[in-house]
Amino acid sequence: MNKKKTILSGIQPSGKLHIGNYFGAMKQHIRMQDEGEAFYFLANYHSLTSVNNGELLQKFTLDVVLDYLALGLDPEKCTFFAQSDVPQTTELAWILGCLTPVSLMEKGVSYKDKVAQGLGANIGLFTYPVLQAADILIYHSDLVPVGEDQKQNIEICRDLAGKLNRQYDRELLVIPEEYIVKSVAIVPGIDGRKMSKSYNNTIEIFDEGSSLKKRVMSVQTDSTALEQPKDPDKCNVFALIKLFADADLINETAQNYRRGGYGYGHAKKELLSLINDYFGEAREKRKELQRDIGYVKDVLKEGGKKARIRAESVMEPIRSATGLFRSFK
Repeated sequence: MNKKKTILSGIQPSGKLHIGNYFGAMKQHIRMQDEGEAFYFLANYHSLTSVNNGELLQKFTLDVVLDYLALGLDPEKCTFFAQSDVPQTTELAWILGCLTPVSLMEKGVSYKDKVAQGLGANIGLFTYPVLQAADILIYHSDLVPVGEDQKQNIEICRDLAGKLNRQYDRELLVIPEEYIVKSVAIVPGIDGRKMSKSYNNTIEIFDEGSSLKKRVMSVQTDSTALEQPKDPDKCNVFALIKLFADADLINETAQNYRRGGYGYGHAKKELLSLINDYFGEAREKRKELQRDIGYVKDVLKEGGKKARIRAESVMEPIRSATGLFRSFK
């Protein structure tokens, strides 16, 4: 009987989640909980590179748990936990850091991009790939579903696992397979750039009512007049519609664009309706969960216990190989 592959992925609780997060990661996470032994974590250590308010980070963390549970993540099918509940992660990160050349971190594309976006050039951000590698390797993960923008960090992770194994001449860490999610196009924000909290151009998953309508109606378009034909493939609104609509509606809407007499206002109303229909049931589920925060915290508590057991089984032989020991259990 084939062993189930271990799947590992995380998401930062650094603000309210948006539809870019959903189509870029969350949807795949929920699907993959049925395809292997899945470990999904809230990367709150990573969030410290940009969130410096303790109360706010706790709120963001619980918000992400609510979001995932409402959207269909089942804690009976996966291990769902907070990164900070597994101290073995930072223990392994230090060991990996002692094998990491500074020159490797200096090549980090993600670091340079985030600094260019205005994040402070702190050591946490600089060594982010090392902690990310520890996140992955501490559970002997086989598959790590990430977007193209994380490809370099996965390569660094594989490199560091190999370094540790060679340094101590034994297979201490599983080298994960590259699993780049390519099926989802970049989700445009309301300004046309990639949807990102950093750009303040998001449409939040659980936004609703007048607030949601205002964001949707703010999606940037060109100045083509209502009666004129339009190219749907150059329109941000149409790109968003394609995420939610079935093939028939996509074709019908594209024909409306090309025929003329169909304005961007019509398209935005269609998009608003699609978002409300798609997330309507999850919104109600989230409101129910919010009334039982005790259950939500218990999900994290139980997930943390399971994750620590796995992490400790990986760390024990590493401590032995490196000569580290603990005088307590």
